[in-house]
Amino acid sequence: MTRVKHLLLALACGMALVPGVPAMAQQASVAEAEAAYRALAPQEAARAGDPQFDYQLGIAALDAGHYGEAIIALQRVLAVQPANAQARAELARAYALAGDIDTARAQFATVVDDPSLPDPVRQRFTGFVRQFDRQIAGGGSDLSGYLDARAGHDSNINAATDLTQVTIPLFSFLGPGTLGPGARAQEDEFYELTGGLSGVSAISRQDRVFGSVLGSWRDNFDTSAFDTASLTGTAGYAHSFANRDVLSLSAQAQRFWLDDAGYRNSYGAVAQYTRVLDGGRALTLSAQYNRLDFDGQPLLDADRFAVAVGFVTRDISATVQAGKEETTQAAGDAYSNLFANASLGGEWALSPQVAVQGGLAFDLRRYDAADALFLVERADERLDAQVGLKVRLTDALFFQPRATYTRNWSNIALYDYDRFTVSAGVRLEF
Repeated sequence: MTRVKHLLLALACGMALVPGVPAMAQQASVAEAEAAYRALAPQEAARAGDPQFDYQLGIAALDAGHYGEAIIALQRVLAVQPANAQARAELARAYALAGDIDTARAQFATVVDDPSLPDPVRQRFTGFVRQFDRQIAGGGSDLSGYLDARAGHDSNINAATDLTQVTIPLFSFLGPGTLGPGARAQEDEFYELTGGLSGVSAISRQDRVFGSVLGSWRDNFDTSAFDTASLTGTAGYAHSFANRDVLSLSAQAQRFWLDDAGYRNSYGAVAQYTRVLDGGRALTLSAQYNRLDFDGQPLLDADRFAVAVGFVTRDISATVQAGKEETTQAAGDAYSNLFANASLGGEWALSPQVAVQGGLAFDLRRYDAADALFLVERADERLDAQVGLKVRLTDALFFQPRATYTRNWSNIALYDYDRFTVSAGVRLEF
């Protein structure tokens, strides 16, 4: 009966290793286990080799987090008592907690083969073996996605100046020129639909392939000239190292539409290295290349190179990026530019049902050649701010009101503008 009791305890403790399975027995607190370990450890030199002592020492070390010492002590038990199923189950737990799931799987499988093992314990240990097999194979596959529908008001749908007249230096002798409606800020109500589907599949324990498709559609109520749509596809490969760091390589393509007509194609590649830190934090370093091809506007076609450093926690993410956008034709040099930007965003829970979302971003651009009309090299700085709420309606459905503000400063009046939006929508995550 004592043996079955020990096995059930090992079973209950082992269940905590499997995601989504609650432990059925509570281990001693870490402080109590540490005290027991400190009381037994000084006796190890004199009593090592005594199976009863080694078992007690192994359990105390295991519960106190001294996994290496626990493994050694429990191995001594099995050296003397190779049929001791409870010691082998605890050894499997120690290997699993230490991160060696291959050996943990082998030890649990050995326990399963013990003919005296009670059926309920055998069934659960068999479940552990399957779980470890899944982890060894890389974790299987996963598919997730979202749909977002919202409506709101935009003070400047075309990101244009509020001015009605602008003096063009090349034609200054003619005096100020009146801007047409498309070159002046226009406000309108809008609705917007966005959605995405992402998938990942393990091809080995450390290697995965992934892909995603993201789409958006925005329709302005009173004018279609600035309606937009986009479709983006990504496919890539990720490798996880023994220290949990991840290297990923991906290819990406995008089609962008303006006023229901094709406007731009973009395609390129991204390489990213992620350094995993404690406490749900990570550092990222990435390099990206994109080719931009504009329909019917060859002077805008460009190659875009960027490098970025990021830092993420459970609540916030921050990124700093810099790069170069170089037009493919010398005649388009006025559109070539150096850029740098920084962004900070986060989500903070106010309650289990409500979270605040917010973000700030700053973008700086310096253009290579003088504008043909304004006779100066364009220089822009842009500030973007966003704040909103995420209200949980169900486990998968959220209500999200949001406000955004953009201010773009430019030495060319035509590109100097501000813009704000307010919107509300629902988001379904699956």
